[in-house]
Amino acid sequence: MELKWLVSSFLYNVLLWTANAEFYSSIDHMTKLVATERDLIQSFKDYVTVEEAHVAHLKSCLQLVESFPRDFPEDLEKYISNPLTAYKLVRRLKSEWMMVETVTKLSPAPEFLDSLSVKFQQIPSDEDLDGVALGLVRLQETYRLQPKNILEGGLMEVGNVETLSTDEAFHVATVAHKNLKFHYAYLWMLEALKQLEEGRVARVTKKEVINFLAPFSFQMGDLAQAIYLTEQLLKLDPNDFNAANHLKFYEHMKESIQRNRTETPASGAHIYVPSFPMEQQSYEALCRGEGIKMTPRRQRALFCRYSTGGRNPRLIYAPMKEEDEWDQPQITRYHDFISDKEIDTIKQLSRPKLARAMVLDHITGRNFSAEIRVSKSTWLTEDEDPVVSRVNQRIADVTGLDMQMAEELQVANYGIGGQYEPHYDSKLANDSEFEAVGGRIATTLIYMSDVNMGGATVFPTIGAALQPEKGSAVVWYNLLQNGQDDQRTLHAACPVLVGNKWVSNKWIRERGQEFRRRCALSESE
Repeated sequence: MELKWLVSSFLYNVLLWTANAEFYSSIDHMTKLVATERDLIQSFKDYVTVEEAHVAHLKSCLQLVESFPRDFPEDLEKYISNPLTAYKLVRRLKSEWMMVETVTKLSPAPEFLDSLSVKFQQIPSDEDLDGVALGLVRLQETYRLQPKNILEGGLMEVGNVETLSTDEAFHVATVAHKNLKFHYAYLWMLEALKQLEEGRVARVTKKEVINFLAPFSFQMGDLAQAIYLTEQLLKLDPNDFNAANHLKFYEHMKESIQRNRTETPASGAHIYVPSFPMEQQSYEALCRGEGIKMTPRRQRALFCRYSTGGRNPRLIYAPMKEEDEWDQPQITRYHDFISDKEIDTIKQLSRPKLARAMVLDHITGRNFSAEIRVSKSTWLTEDEDPVVSRVNQRIADVTGLDMQMAEELQVANYGIGGQYEPHYDSKLANDSEFEAVGGRIATTLIYMSDVNMGGATVFPTIGAALQPEKGSAVVWYNLLQNGQDDQRTLHAACPVLVGNKWVSNKWIRERGQEFRRRCALSESE
């Protein structure tokens, strides 16, 4: 704004005096030109000073930009599969590059600005940045990771080792707190304070960090630390009225506890005590590889075989590699179900259409995005490519079920900390097609990528965990033979810790399967 004003002022002075002709015909007018030249010299000097400041600012931005990574590996999917790399990329685009945009708006080159404006339209939103930060917290929560585990890069098993700056740790903490993940907000704020005390340069100040961390400590039940941090806050700013009031409250709590030793900080109404449903605890434990109920007796009942799908003509000379993954309910995996070339085709068809996967509100019947399902998905029809038709036919061959009442092939790609919390596939609330086609009798889940760490498919009720294996497909029935929901098929997709998870799903409906999967003799089966 100052630069534009000086340019306008400078041009105004020039135009004002050149607009009046015949200076030579009057000495009086000629004397005024001396003052004009003096004003022009000063205006031009002021203009150059501001331009120099602007150029200096541009150079500082250039220095910042040149510190960004520029040598990227050929495998960008593998590179970005590190959650820290992904977080830092989104934060750079949203924070540092937005600052560059602000500075370049003062540029006098309109062609440059037009080109840059198009690129800046692709910058992630605040929601994207917070979403990636929450993905990091979700990984911590599921896999019980400390900030140290993530920052040291030991768990990542990828070529590049990233770390988070103080400002980034502070941002993750605030996002965690906003989403009621108080324990992880506390851990990340501690990390930010630790880095500041080590002398790290940051935009966030020690006062700002402690201002958050003191009440976090109290919420986590650490009253002594809350008092200590609040005292430190008052040393930094003795006039902090809020800190003084908080200190009085904490000291009152301390005196109350000392008077009554049976009272503990954890009994206070302000203390956060995490509580999770049993199925959520089981889900997270299975994701960590804990609580898997694969006993030796069950293992002996599981077999591998070459399957012809009940002597299906298409499989007699090319049988499928079939493996029992679980016995009750029956979960079967088919190895080499889909080729790499077919996978590439399906990915290519899906990429332009991927959109945030939705979940159903069982009260309103409307779809909405939610953190219980973090992925992008789309649907592919058979007329889009022969590969889709071949995959559908292959599913029909191995399951023996009729595909006429099946849903279209769904393709999904999971993001940072991508997951789908425990859910049933069997019936959808307010399903408008239910009366005509019935519930989802069976699910076919095709893994289209390997996953470095995480991303397992787990069944919390029965204690089963299936690892992604590129090219394989897993099949299970969601309904009992009597048509009732099989409660044992509650399942979930674990958060992707490191890697890029692609899957496709085929949900087969109940109608048309009466003679392909007959009712049992017992009503309870």
